[in-house]
Amino acid sequence: MSTTQFSQTLTNEIKVSPEAIQQLITITESEEDIVGVRVFVQGGGCGGMEYGMTLVEETSQYDCVLQADGMNIYVDAVALGFMDGVEIDYQMQGVNESFVFKNAFSNSGGTGTCGACGAAGGGGGGCG
Repeated sequence: MSTTQFSQTLTNEIKVSPEAIQQLITITESEEDIVGVRVFVQGGGCGGMEYGMTLVEETSQYDCVLQADGMNIYVDAVALGFMDGVEIDYQMQGVNESFVFKNAFSNSGGTGTCGACGAAGGGGGGCG
């Protein structure tokens, strides 16, 4: 039996820029019954995993939490395996504003594109 303790407190597994934290605080401060934001991973198809965020009303026993400037950012333990090294930023370019996930594939060594479908310049057919 392993004696390794699972830590639910995140330290440096994911990074969130001050701009992103401030924007998350702005989004959540007017919402009732919201305890934080969940960062998640989904999909997998040709373009690789997709990363996203949603508001959290209830936490799970499998959640890990990053606490930053009063903002709770939740990641479930499975998603964390795909997110180690991710940096979440908030960028404004003209009228466009968005959250950006940087280094999204640093843990898996992938690029997020599938050479077979042409997305990586491979010129091939669909993903097989």
